[in-house]
Amino acid sequence: METHERRRAILAHLQAAREPVPGSVLAKQFGVSRQVIVQDMSVLRAAGHPILPTTRGYIWLSAANVPRPRLVVAVRHTPEQTQDELERLVDLGVTVVDVIVEHPIYGEVRGQLMHSTRAHVRAFLERLRETQARLLSELTDGVHLHTLEADDPARLDMAVAVLRQAGYLIE
Repeated sequence: METHERRRAILAHLQAAREPVPGSVLAKQFGVSRQVIVQDMSVLRAAGHPILPTTRGYIWLSAANVPRPRLVVAVRHTPEQTQDELERLVDLGVTVVDVIVEHPIYGEVRGQLMHSTRAHVRAFLERLRETQARLLSELTDGVHLHTLEADDPARLDMAVAVLRQAGYLIE
């Protein structure tokens, strides 16, 4: 399959998918390495295609899944409290879109999360353990931002209250 054909097929696959599509799945489907898929995604995103890379795979950002109420919150907690923070949020029906830290050299550093269930949170934490990676918030002594989104703005208000009650919210 030619490169341009593969990229068209990737776009069609992402547009039809209901869940994030891991790069490894696409690599297997198209008989290429995961690195080739990463490169394809970079080219497609640079061309303006609304593809969001997350820890669980690639997501096509259609008009149906973009315009939800959003809120950015500033929080601080230890690495050991990460699961508690994320589960409190997803239990409210809130999606934790990303994590953002302010790095003294690089400026804003953002990691895409897209956690909306406890299963997503557990998979993220398991991958963290398996890879022995560090949380971005560890670069800033636990201080970080999250972009939160929900179908109902009231859920975002509840998220702020829950984070405040847990002592994680920075006000």
